[in-house]
Amino acid sequence: MTDAAELRRRTREFIAVHPPAATERAAFLKARFDAGLAWVHYPEGLGGLGAPRSLQAVVDAELEAAGAPDNDPRRIGIGLGMAAPTILRFGTEEQKRSFLRPLWVGDEVWCQLFSEPGAGSDLAALGTRAVRDGDTWVVNGQKVWTSGAHAARWAILIARTDPDVPKHRGITYFVCDMTDPGVEVRPLRQITGEAEFNEVFLTDVRIPDAHRLGEIGDGWKVAQTTLMNERVSIGGARIPREGGMIGPVVESWRERPELRTHDLHQRLLKLWVEAEVARLTGERLRQQLVAGQPGPEGSGMKLGFARLNQEISGLEVELLGEEGLLYEDWTMRRPEKVDFVARDAGYRYLRAKGNSIEGGTSEVLLNIVAERVLGLPSEPRTDKDVAWKDLAR
Repeated sequence: MTDAAELRRRTREFIAVHPPAATERAAFLKARFDAGLAWVHYPEGLGGLGAPRSLQAVVDAELEAAGAPDNDPRRIGIGLGMAAPTILRFGTEEQKRSFLRPLWVGDEVWCQLFSEPGAGSDLAALGTRAVRDGDTWVVNGQKVWTSGAHAARWAILIARTDPDVPKHRGITYFVCDMTDPGVEVRPLRQITGEAEFNEVFLTDVRIPDAHRLGEIGDGWKVAQTTLMNERVSIGGARIPREGGMIGPVVESWRERPELRTHDLHQRLLKLWVEAEVARLTGERLRQQLVAGQPGPEGSGMKLGFARLNQEISGLEVELLGEEGLLYEDWTMRRPEKVDFVARDAGYRYLRAKGNSIEGGTSEVLLNIVAERVLGLPSEPRTDKDVAWKDLAR
């Protein structure tokens, strides 16, 4: 299945059998997955056809023209962009068949249990412990900054299984059931007034060994696949020209000439060009993904995404003047997804502050770009060969 014309024909045949206007949404999505049209580059039987990733655009265009429903990717973004590619690469056949279909159709939301109060930028220093007990692992610890944990059915989790080896080597990767009675989710109220983030406490949570991804002690290697895909999904999402944060600013500029000044015009032109460069760079990055797994280039995209969002939202607030200082609602809510464009300028300005923290801080990403993209010497690390239990904390 490498021919666009054949894939287009197959998609049209699928639409004829399952007309979107007459098919219930959930049934349509499940049928699409079973037909291999969910993500065509995945293997047959797992929502794909083993086709080149680039042909997904052919399927999407046909389905969009027919008015087909999508799977609400913003709501299930962690599952789609992080859990799924990790499960595909490291999961057993049973894990793939169990998790991927409900993940893609949106029946089950996923979250990420990586960061901890004492292990954020230095994620490998994590202290959540997993101790084996027969065919299960008993997990105790605390995670933080967990987006969507309050709505999640499953979580991707990394925990320390061997404290006697250096920090990167004693970690194992698991799939955690968020409905386990030992899992407690508490909201973290943000500067926006909402709590899409959470802290998660794990107390004697029992995870079956069958829910381990990869080998024992190889969790850092597995996590790198997750993190690289995360940065691509955050910074390299496909958007149209003038999509994303630049769109509302440009719209205000065109519709409200009384707000314009020469200085704001120059800054808007600069940011418009940078937003378009970022959009095209993201398109090139997605084309590179056709050849294999994402690399460190995604860190550069996510780095630029954070900076641009903060500068653009700052310009929008200045452009709107006193109106830009208004904020629609401080009500404490626990949303299931983030929508920058549908909210007001005040929300965009405040929420964008988190872009340089979530998905890897900008400082960490600068190090990755310097060392793994530019080939610059790495910073001295005195803890590289020290057992985790002997590290100062």
